[in-house]
Amino acid sequence: MKPSNTSKIFSKEQMQAALNKAPDTVEPDDEDYNPNDSAEVATYWKNATVQYPKRGKQKAPLKVPVSIRLSAEVVEYFKQSGEGWQSRLDDALKQYITEHGHA
Repeated sequence: MKPSNTSKIFSKEQMQAALNKAPDTVEPDDEDYNPNDSAEVATYWKNATVQYPKRGKQKAPLKVPVSIRLSAEVVEYFKQSGEGWQSRLDDALKQYITEHGHA
């Protein structure tokens, strides 16, 4: 799973409006960490590690990355239906193999 990209979900105006509504400070809860103390925040991030979600068991075998040259008409046809066009192209090729047999 790729890290989510909020710019595809929200417009720049929506993100700016949300940032404008956000408070400059927050009320610390009962924990020792105070998010309004810049020294504590710096220490927190200094010791932080970034962890990306790990992929689970694959539903199907992994795909093999390749580079091929396709006609502009083929690429445009599949891209016009939006995200996932490469998977749809893969499905169309699988259907061709099913209908015409293996080489």
